[in-house]
Amino acid sequence: MPSTDTSTAAVDSGTIAFTATATATAGTRIPGRRLSARLLPLLAEAELLDSPAGWGAAATPAGAFRLEPVRLGRDLELLTGWMNDPEVAAYWELAGPDAVTAAHVRAQLDGNGHSIPCLGLLDGTPMSYWEIYRADLDPLSRHYPARPHDTGIHLLIGDGTNRGRGLGTALLRAVANLVLDNRPRCTRVIAEPDIRNTPSVSAFLNSGFRCSAEIDLPEKRAALMIRERALRNLI
Repeated sequence: MPSTDTSTAAVDSGTIAFTATATATAGTRIPGRRLSARLLPLLAEAELLDSPAGWGAAATPAGAFRLEPVRLGRDLELLTGWMNDPEVAAYWELAGPDAVTAAHVRAQLDGNGHSIPCLGLLDGTPMSYWEIYRADLDPLSRHYPARPHDTGIHLLIGDGTNRGRGLGTALLRAVANLVLDNRPRCTRVIAEPDIRNTPSVSAFLNSGFRCSAEIDLPEKRAALMIRERALRNLI
């Protein structure tokens, strides 16, 4: 699945807690501390995206929900099973052996820090997969008028028993709120579900996103969904 795909078997979309904002070089000083070369990658990541690991949990009608960055050694078997679910595979197109899923996730883990793959845990149980990414630095930005620090989300709900009962709407609202609460420079949360995935589009609309446009991406025709910080308490 290309980086601009966003799927959730029933909700698709569809980028540590360091908050440093200055670009640093080895030996640079900030008040009260000297930056070492070891800290520079962490500062760079924080500048790009910040880590969902430090965002904490969000209360939802279904329970406490939080994001936890993927660890392939721990999570690959679970993710591969989800990717081979026919409803997921229809949009993510990652069905096959675990090497297929591993390559997709590893490209983000070993990449430029623009996208962070995460498990979604509901009351401590992994039940969904998310990609939190910098939409303004993604190829998606060539297809819409991006703003600095636009943050995108891709999503799939892995367990079929959690689909079709409104859970996607609750989780999308929760994750959008987590993004806006923890990324103060982000003014919009972006998603681009396949226009054919009507349950997904409906879930976004019901969770406070608006459909800004239909856009043609290399792999699909998508609904460009936007949730504005300025309107978060109104819709």
